[in-house]
Amino acid sequence: SEVYDAAETPRTARGETPHLRLDEALEYMDVVRERTLAALAAGDLSGGSDQLSRVGFVWEMLVQHEHQHNETMLQTLRLAEAGVYRPRARPMPAPHDAGGPATVRVEAGVFPLGAGPERFAYDNEVPQHEVSLAAFELDRTAVTNGAFREFVDDGGYHERECWSEAGWAWRGEAGVERPLYWTDDGRERIFHRTEPLADELPVMHVSWFEADAYARWRGRRLPTEAEWEKAASWAPRADAKRRFPWGDDPPRRTRANLDQTGFRPAPVDAHREGASAYGALGLVGDAWEWTASDFGPYPGFEAFPYREYSEVFFGSGYKVLRGGSWATRAHTIRNTFRNWDLPGRRQIHAGFRCAADG
Repeated sequence: SEVYDAAETPRTARGETPHLRLDEALEYMDVVRERTLAALAAGDLSGGSDQLSRVGFVWEMLVQHEHQHNETMLQTLRLAEAGVYRPRARPMPAPHDAGGPATVRVEAGVFPLGAGPERFAYDNEVPQHEVSLAAFELDRTAVTNGAFREFVDDGGYHERECWSEAGWAWRGEAGVERPLYWTDDGRERIFHRTEPLADELPVMHVSWFEADAYARWRGRRLPTEAEWEKAASWAPRADAKRRFPWGDDPPRRTRANLDQTGFRPAPVDAHREGASAYGALGLVGDAWEWTASDFGPYPGFEAFPYREYSEVFFGSGYKVLRGGSWATRAHTIRNTFRNWDLPGRRQIHAGFRCAADG
């Protein structure tokens, strides 16, 4: 079990652990699932006395965590050589012809950051607390392939002033010249095939360093996670917070690109029904969005149900991502969900949008 024990095997050492054969892995998975379902059948979901069993918390956590690892598996499969995995993809919606403002403006004010007590949330999403934010502008959509291509063509990867000190050192060491799956002939590798780079899709598989460099090149910055959450969840006319950008109703295909249906992002303006109260599009689904914020605890944080989920990553240089991707299960995502990763990671389904003081 050491291969699968994240608490005992640090990330840096997992590549050196022995791998199970396919038949062994499938057998192990079947045994674990069988035991889990047996425990679920015998469990009391009406609300136990302890915090783990209350209203089925532990089962909700298990389902969500499995869905998160489902996305991680797809990241790994995409890293494999072309042809190893051949997903069946549904067609994605066409881009809209209707125009719109390039940015949305979010007014200054006090905002309740984090999840309330009424629904399931991980320990890093709570407690909900008030933060005061200045007014800011946010890109209406995520940065597209076409926009990022301009940065590449302008020599942005070689302009020192576009990069932070750490980012410039990372770029030099990694030898990065373009997003991870872009080719030097203007195409993009998507699992088992390559396609011409589609300008209307959100740029993906860029590190935090690359996102930050692009924002500097544009004379802008990455939003903080509090800014991102306010733009996604606050409804100023109702003076209330939404669970999703469009409201409290669950996701569906006309609102967000989730659940691995197309195995790729959709055009950035394809899901008009998913707009936030401020008019921002695509805040949930398509691509995770890097924020400027370091991953850390909210005031009053208490580790639960196990400290290895969140607490061990605080203060270790991880950056917060928000919003989910095409590979994220709809059951998992919400406006308050906090993902995190190291700023040099590119294999995750991550893009970004820019912000500015405003």
